[in-house]
Amino acid sequence: MLQLNLPKRSSNTNEHHHDSSKKSKLSIELKHAFHSVKSQIPLTHCIWLLITIFLQIVILFFLIRSSPPRPPPSNSQQLMALNPDCQSGYFYVYDLPATFNTEFIDKCQELDPWKSRCSAVSNGGFGPRATGLEHVVPEDLTPAWYWTDMYAAEVIYHNRMLSHKCRIMDPEKATGFYIPFYAGLDIGKFLWFNYTAKDRDRKSEMVLDWLKQQPTFTRAKGVDHFIMLGRLTWDFRRLTDNDSEWGSSLLYMPLMKNVFRLSVEKHQNDDLEESVPYPTAFHPRSESDIVQWQNYIRNYDRTKLFSFVGAKREKIKKDFRGVLMDYCKTEENCLAVDCATTVCSDGAPAITEAFLDSDFCLQPRGDGLTRRSTFDCMLAGSIPVYFWRGTFKGQYEWHLPWMAESYTVFIDHDNVRDTNGTLILKVLEAIHKDKVKEMRETLINLLPKFIYATPGKHLGSVKDAFDITIHRVLKRLKSRRDQYFES
Repeated sequence: MLQLNLPKRSSNTNEHHHDSSKKSKLSIELKHAFHSVKSQIPLTHCIWLLITIFLQIVILFFLIRSSPPRPPPSNSQQLMALNPDCQSGYFYVYDLPATFNTEFIDKCQELDPWKSRCSAVSNGGFGPRATGLEHVVPEDLTPAWYWTDMYAAEVIYHNRMLSHKCRIMDPEKATGFYIPFYAGLDIGKFLWFNYTAKDRDRKSEMVLDWLKQQPTFTRAKGVDHFIMLGRLTWDFRRLTDNDSEWGSSLLYMPLMKNVFRLSVEKHQNDDLEESVPYPTAFHPRSESDIVQWQNYIRNYDRTKLFSFVGAKREKIKKDFRGVLMDYCKTEENCLAVDCATTVCSDGAPAITEAFLDSDFCLQPRGDGLTRRSTFDCMLAGSIPVYFWRGTFKGQYEWHLPWMAESYTVFIDHDNVRDTNGTLILKVLEAIHKDKVKEMRETLINLLPKFIYATPGKHLGSVKDAFDITIHRVLKRLKSRRDQYFES
């Protein structure tokens, strides 16, 4: 058998030469490829391409590093699962020292320089139960009526918030933060007589000093906070430290710069303020209460074309109320209730009866452009006649439709003066009865939106003025809060 013994070295040498030959061939091919690319793309272009890619990577890196801080987690899906009715979020109620709220109730005799305010702030702000209405409203609805003060909204809102389904005890899960400072009750004591600007500002400054110690307030500079002001916005807008100037300077204090506020009459050029309905005397306990009252005012037999409830203000030059009262007392189509001789406070029987008995009610300016009486009028299904556009324009936009002409009548006050009031009759008589019925029906449908229900009672699917307000506030605060943390 023939065997062939090949030397190992010879075999390795051959393999080495073969590998060298392959590497040399590959090197030559790569060089040819590189020279081929070079011949097609100039070297300077390659360099600029690499620089561009590098710069894009650097920019992307810094964008990631500079992403804005996110707000504290709200666990939105989990919270919505807790209560599907709170889709706009939840609010946290600060536990302020008593000196800023409940102490005003305890010392209610000191709230007014002329009389006790204890009745006005009783029953969670609803006031005492109404009496003498047995022949004015359906008997089984009388327990839902209270003598509610026009400036009691601070107490009503605080009371409702404490037991509201969208209140949350964990501030880290809150969409909004409510500051339960009764600024209106506070300033009401100091608006008259020889009080100083410091007297009017003292409690406001104290509550803001307390707030700035709260991390929940400072982390977003108050953009997710709100307050309820029970009086007109003008009572909190003193511009100087002159002791003779009206009101406090609460809304111009630096720490209030971002705080959202509610009031019964807002400043129309302030984007951080919204007006809410004045409280009326009717506080339904159920949806059936509302339906029964709606049917009652829909079918009420009205004997007068219009009415005026008010009193002359003799000390005011060219008092417009005097023009209306003088005309109404001489016009057989008008029902006049002179509050100089009749008790008219807080929705008294004479007021409700007059508005029930008339198709229209005359609503001049009050202490501001708006007036509590307008809501008493609408509550009775009477159509408001107003004389200054600011009475509705820009006010109550969350609760009343912007098409005010669908449920109100406007007559310019100057034209009324020029005719000594006779223009009123001419305008109102020209409105067809079918149109009057249509306008009243609009008011009847709007009614739940401008009344405040009894706390703890269920209105079914109906949302009252408070429910609408809280929904809109939380929606607004969530948007502001998101914008703050993204900016």
